[in-house]
Amino acid sequence: MAKSAKDVIEMAKGMKMVDIRFTDLPGMWQHFTIPVSRLTQDFFVEGIPFDGSSIRGFVEIHESDMLLMPDPETAFIDPVANIPTLVITCDVLDPITMQHYSRDPRYVAKKAEAYLKQTGIADTVFVGPEAEFFIFDNVRYGSGTQESFYHIDSDEGWWNSGKADAQNFGGQIQPKRGYFPVPPTDTLQDVRSQIMLTLIEAGVQMEIHHHEVATAGQTELGMRFDTMTKMADNTLLYKYIAKNVARRNGKTVTFMPKPLFGDNGSGMHVHFSLWKGDKNIFFDASGYAGLSDTAKYFIGGILKHAPALLALTSPTTNSFRRLVPGFEAPVNLAYSQRNRSAICRIPVTKNAKAKRVEFRAPDASSNPYLCYAAILMAGLDGIQNRIDPGEPQDKDLYELPADEARHIKQVPGSLDAVLFALEQDNEFLLKGDVFTSDLLEAYISYKRKTEVDPVRLRPTPYEFMLYYDC
Repeated sequence: MAKSAKDVIEMAKGMKMVDIRFTDLPGMWQHFTIPVSRLTQDFFVEGIPFDGSSIRGFVEIHESDMLLMPDPETAFIDPVANIPTLVITCDVLDPITMQHYSRDPRYVAKKAEAYLKQTGIADTVFVGPEAEFFIFDNVRYGSGTQESFYHIDSDEGWWNSGKADAQNFGGQIQPKRGYFPVPPTDTLQDVRSQIMLTLIEAGVQMEIHHHEVATAGQTELGMRFDTMTKMADNTLLYKYIAKNVARRNGKTVTFMPKPLFGDNGSGMHVHFSLWKGDKNIFFDASGYAGLSDTAKYFIGGILKHAPALLALTSPTTNSFRRLVPGFEAPVNLAYSQRNRSAICRIPVTKNAKAKRVEFRAPDASSNPYLCYAAILMAGLDGIQNRIDPGEPQDKDLYELPADEARHIKQVPGSLDAVLFALEQDNEFLLKGDVFTSDLLEAYISYKRKTEVDPVRLRPTPYEFMLYYDC
């Protein structure tokens, strides 16, 4: 049921604070807080100003005044705040023109959903992400002129099986053996349950939680699919709740794609389906894996634009520590019904309503609004241009003979490479003014200046092992 400003004001009874949230270009929630007395009908009409020049990827200082306009639909009571607090997500507007700001990521997702309807292809896109993360007990890291290090610890970590400076019960999870042992080997059952119950309390529909494959607390909680902008809202809420509940339990959460060497990284497989009225247009009982031609063209668009897509769906230098050929990573530009070695998988189901396409390359370091919108735009381009994805690959692509493997294209191997691909291939994103050149230029510039170049300039500890005595 839709929430109005009046409904939100009613929700706020008994609250003391209202937390105002919005999203920066890289995809982090930003916030400030006002007393509940300021939550009036006028607040929902007039919005609240803020300094946009202090936000990553937004405006320069000479044009810094911006406006936040609250969206009543997003209101929820914060279940992790100690002081009773209502949270509202806002859209970013220009205070002079009162138009939406082109670099507001949430606006991009809204425009993508509107563009879908304009095409006549479908009315609704449903999105279901599987965001994996690690729950650690301790983390230290630093980088300076003369040193660089990180240190992670987890009571579950296999490296603690011989620990002698405290009582040790054994049973640590060996690499790639975390899927799905029961407690006490799985030490995080109660923490995950707390995270799930807290998300439900915040209004997110949840379906499952479990330990993931890797040692040292790799975790996944399953959210029920939803419409695209709403699911992007929920993805940020998912990360917020996971981090705060873990901290309450004396632990720390990271959504870094690859924090551990020698074990699985954390991805965010994203499931898509398109609907026209009450019909899932991805389903055709007579098609391969129950897919319609529309769904296959959608896959064709993803495969064609994957190098550029990854700049928005796997957007950190650390993402490419996970996306490495030969290590069971989703790097092969192919699709298959059950094959997890293909970048697009078709989950097995005979239920027409559940037929969907799973894109396996993304991870939760991405901005969910940009990530989901970009995947949709690539798929729509595939449908509009009837892009053939080729034959499905129902083989283990990791074990193909060399003469067959060379015919399977793979994704680029670095953030710098996919940013270059995005520069060369972005017209599909610009359709319907969903993404703008201004946003893409700002995004690429930010990524190069703050991530690609700083990582490229620094020696790593392992390079000392390789080269110190050269």
